[in-house]
Amino acid sequence: MPWDDRERAFLFHFQRGVLSRKQALACGFTSDALRHRARPGGPWQRLLPGVYLTSTGQPTFMQLATAAQLYAGPSSVITGWTALRHYKVKASETRRIQVLVPASRQCASRAFVAVHRTSRMPNPETQDLAVRFAPVARAVADAVRGLADRSQVRAIVAGAVQKGLCTVADLVAELAEGPVRGSLLLRSVLAEVADGIRSPAEADFRDLIRKSGLPQPVFNPRLMWHGKLLAVPDAWWPEAAVAVEIDSREWHLGPDEWEHTMRRHDRLVAVGIRALHVSPHQVRTEPARILHDIADALRAGQPIPGLVTLPAAA
Repeated sequence: MPWDDRERAFLFHFQRGVLSRKQALACGFTSDALRHRARPGGPWQRLLPGVYLTSTGQPTFMQLATAAQLYAGPSSVITGWTALRHYKVKASETRRIQVLVPASRQCASRAFVAVHRTSRMPNPETQDLAVRFAPVARAVADAVRGLADRSQVRAIVAGAVQKGLCTVADLVAELAEGPVRGSLLLRSVLAEVADGIRSPAEADFRDLIRKSGLPQPVFNPRLMWHGKLLAVPDAWWPEAAVAVEIDSREWHLGPDEWEHTMRRHDRLVAVGIRALHVSPHQVRTEPARILHDIADALRAGQPIPGLVTLPAAA
């Protein structure tokens, strides 16, 4: 029996005006009516085989995601770039949507939908039930698999972890369970995180120091002053009591966080620590000056009695 007006209105709203052919027929539309509405210049448009948008104009991000979900079937889960965009992790602006389906399901990639058959279907995370997204760690792994740009991988991992959407342990577990092919850069970036690296800017700085011949610092250590936490600098040379802070408003997200960074600088200087500040832009454009300043500070520095260095928190 066709659905009543209230049921149809709920479905149209719930799915953002996107309907499958099966749903449209259940709403009382005939095959001829569907063809007429989705004709060139008609009031509807056909987004995918058997999937319609009940309006004209450019589909929104969530309308495309809903269409991909309806096309791939009720067991499908959206992952990769599309899921990361939903979670508000910086991602590519591509409109191609990655969808996971069970390995036993026969479903081909079409138009803006890239279908990936897998024997490791994740438990989806949903907010409105119309679209099912893969957990963040799985979305990160699927998005970066095969990428050749290390800075992109660093930015995605840092974005997901710093927003508290997943932990490094979640990513390590996903990496261990997933395919090895295409995972080399993700493995390398997670190794950086294990060394205390917390952002792409810090990773670029570490690369600079590694190639310089200077002593290697400890990244993001906990500095304890007479039993109390003094600060967690980005890079630290305990033998010379030299700290480097990578000052970036991209990662210190607001005025409060920025002021916190300045207060931390004052605490470091107050106990005799030489604190140098560099920006991500300077790491890229003024590497020689940065290395010169650090070398000078290391030559002039010395350990501070009572200051204890603990490794970065996990």
